[in-house]
Amino acid sequence: MSTGTIKKIAGPLVVATGMRDANMSDVVHVGEKNLIGEIIEIHGDQASIQVYEETAGLAPGAPVTSTGMPMSVELGPGLISSIYDGIQRPLDDIMKVTNSNLLQRGVQVPSLKREKLWHFVPSAKPGDTVTGGDILGSVQETHIVNHKIMVHPSVKKATVKSITEGDYHVTDTVAVLTDENGKEIPVTLMQKWPVRRGRPYRQKLAPTMPLITGQRVIDTLFPIAKGGTAAVPGPFGSGKTVVQHQLAKWADADIVVYIGCGERGNEMTDVLNEFPELKDPRSGYSLMERTVLIANTSDMPVAAREASIYTGITIAEYFRDMGYSVALMADSTSRWAEALREMSGRLEEMPGEEGYPAYLGSRLAQFYERAGRVETLGTQSREGALSVIGAVSPAGGDLSEPVTQATLRIVKVFWSLDAQLAYERHFPAINWLTSYSLYQDSLRAWFGENAGSDWEKKRAQMMLILHEESQLKEMVQLVGEDALSAPDRLKMETARSIREDYLHQNAFHETDTYTSLAKQYRMMGLILDLHNACNDALTKGADIAKLVSLPVREQIGRYKYTQEAEGEAEYQRIEDEIASEVSAAAEQKEEF
Repeated sequence: MSTGTIKKIAGPLVVATGMRDANMSDVVHVGEKNLIGEIIEIHGDQASIQVYEETAGLAPGAPVTSTGMPMSVELGPGLISSIYDGIQRPLDDIMKVTNSNLLQRGVQVPSLKREKLWHFVPSAKPGDTVTGGDILGSVQETHIVNHKIMVHPSVKKATVKSITEGDYHVTDTVAVLTDENGKEIPVTLMQKWPVRRGRPYRQKLAPTMPLITGQRVIDTLFPIAKGGTAAVPGPFGSGKTVVQHQLAKWADADIVVYIGCGERGNEMTDVLNEFPELKDPRSGYSLMERTVLIANTSDMPVAAREASIYTGITIAEYFRDMGYSVALMADSTSRWAEALREMSGRLEEMPGEEGYPAYLGSRLAQFYERAGRVETLGTQSREGALSVIGAVSPAGGDLSEPVTQATLRIVKVFWSLDAQLAYERHFPAINWLTSYSLYQDSLRAWFGENAGSDWEKKRAQMMLILHEESQLKEMVQLVGEDALSAPDRLKMETARSIREDYLHQNAFHETDTYTSLAKQYRMMGLILDLHNACNDALTKGADIAKLVSLPVREQIGRYKYTQEAEGEAEYQRIEDEIASEVSAAAEQKEEF
């Protein structure tokens, strides 16, 4: 443990002397109030400390004490349903201790509740040989989450000496292991892990399975793989937060970790109010029973934003190690980058583009590369996935700014939110002409086997029609729609149907908020079957005006509000309507 004194204070940056025995990334306590900080730079006996609390009132000469430990999080039962700040301090417990709705400096509260008892059920028995990552037993943390108690990853090989079922606090010893040298290793329900170091795994697996979100524009056109990475950049008001809320609610993930790193307090308030009331569609229980929230809002200390995404992703990796599929939402990484820029400026480092540090890209890469679908450690083979979706908030919607560009060089999915679409009340406002997914090829086989053999063919035809529409729009602006050929007018009408009836999705409608893959496949089929039938009718001389005004078009538009249980029957009925109405329109033309 190293002790020094404050030499200089510059906002959240404190420079201390006498810290020769301290190490990089050590957690330190600053001043009489023991403010939490982290060493980010050392020169001789002088250490630069990033303080995660308000530094007002500190003065040169105040004591600084290193704990000798890196910034770590507590991992164990009690994480689910918790609301933490950026350095894993439980906000509800802090409020009880301080009797205040505001964060007070120097308050130290354990991250996991020490007084709560958890019932531990062992799955290993005395005499078993175990290694790091092996499951010793479990705790039923919520109705939904069965929390696996694992051997710490640092343990190479050990034998279970004793293990007992019962009710325990997170700090109680539930099992004792002995290593090859005969040394005893006590195992508690809780373990600690440094936030800046990724948790180990056996091997990373190929992204061959999609993360189903129930959002049609995402699942159909720009899917993300389980264990994949995605960015959601867009200007203010384009719906970044709503997209992330939808993914948190509906994505096919066992655990959700939602990080509000620097966003406005009212956005996190929406999450806190909505999530407990929302029913998890798979279990029927509250969504909070599989969610961890990290709220580091814009009025909290800037430096803690920088730690918040590492805190969140370490918690997410821990649940991935249990074999769960985890979805992590970071809203937004732009605020995290601003904290990085401020600390870099305080350190007087050479700035890069727009004042951001030159290492911005590498720090972003270190964060996103911790995502992935993996085979976990341990003798019992398990597979877990951690998918990371990061919102980016470029000033003025300028996608050429450094944070957006650095993110796009790393992530594989780009959901580009469009201010014009948002202005037209088209949500999700994901622009189908500028967005992309690099997972498309690796997921093609899965969609063909699980969604429909011609899924990719239908998707490709829809994308072609949308791209052709964008080219035809320029011509329409010059000469008017009436000057288009009959096939081109049909393309314009079909593209409108794709946009309004398929890609537009109402997050607040009970039925339309989520669409299964089976229903998405049927919806694509109805729109494209009508398009193809009308194309055939045109070759037989049908009147384009009659074809684009068929009553069945309205029925196709309403199909997205059809309940899942009635979907197949309604689909067959509309298919029959398409055949009869198009046939009647073609025959009517022949009479003239």
